[in-house]
Amino acid sequence: MEALVVGAGVVGLAVARALALRGASVIVAEAAEGIGTGVSARSSEVIHGGMYYPPGSARARHCVEGRRRLVAFCDGHGVPYRLCGKLIVATCEDERAALETILSRGLANGVEGLAWMEGDEARRLEPDLACVAALHSPATGIVDSHALMLALLGDIEAAGGVLALRTPIEAAEPREGRWQVRFGGETPDTVRVDALVNAAGLGAQALARRFAGLAPEAVPRQVLAKGSYFGCTGRPAFSRLIYPAPVEGGLGIHLTLDLAGRMRFGPDVEWVEAADYGVDPARAPLFEAAIRRYWPGLPEGRLTPDYAGIRPKLTGPGEPAADFRIDGPGEHGLPGLVQLFGIESPGLTASLSLAEAVADRLTD
Repeated sequence: MEALVVGAGVVGLAVARALALRGASVIVAEAAEGIGTGVSARSSEVIHGGMYYPPGSARARHCVEGRRRLVAFCDGHGVPYRLCGKLIVATCEDERAALETILSRGLANGVEGLAWMEGDEARRLEPDLACVAALHSPATGIVDSHALMLALLGDIEAAGGVLALRTPIEAAEPREGRWQVRFGGETPDTVRVDALVNAAGLGAQALARRFAGLAPEAVPRQVLAKGSYFGCTGRPAFSRLIYPAPVEGGLGIHLTLDLAGRMRFGPDVEWVEAADYGVDPARAPLFEAAIRRYWPGLPEGRLTPDYAGIRPKLTGPGEPAADFRIDGPGEHGLPGLVQLFGIESPGLTASLSLAEAVADRLTD
């Protein structure tokens, strides 16, 4: 089988790897000048446990299975990561119910080690923390996402796959049981493949509209949610990730760590019409107020604008969060085509499991 995967973010690379390891001849086409320059470059780099998502949902299944696969992959490929653990906190009595729901979902999803703590017990782990209760997730961690993507690419190339950078896909049409794909770039041309995977992230909907024969209703709307991050100067106050109760559109302004131990906070949720990666320093007071609910000791003036990401959501404000979409021939009726829509958090954690699901669709 000859396969073309469009998008060289973490999910696209994972899909290409899964197909290459099954013996497919794989090309990864990426419009940018390098791998992982879109959604994958602007995440929290968190290895999620899998406790937030409704049992039986694609997010729940692929997050839990993906986390297990990801840890094993990192161990086997020397990718830096650390399971530092996470505390999800209730900062007032009204937030206990939200934690109880997360605990119930986590247990139903098979998240290992998830445990309830009262405030005093949580403060024994993190003395600077303010909360009335918390959930402890020892299976949560952080990973070097760029090293992960380089390792995935290494496996692809070792299996004979090819990465084509600066290669935008202009159109594709099914023809005689295969896909004829026209691409641009420095040397425009066409290629014919047996299988086509749309893993273009923020560009997935725009790409899908270039596929001949695909019904317009098969392309879901896209809603953009911007998330800004602020760095924090000074010595880290926590050794674990700290998450508040979730908010509409996200998991709240949480404290994450990088592998060097530095603290950063975010993302917030800002519904936008177009991608904009600037971080507005004027948002710092909003961040400070949110952070001081669980870290009252945050010193004045310690937050500095860091970076921002855009989440490719399928639902907007006031709407229930949509599940991941993996649309194959059963959904849109076109053989040899699989499309991924709405792959936001926990997409990095779920990537290796999502990849197997896509490969199953194409090799069954």
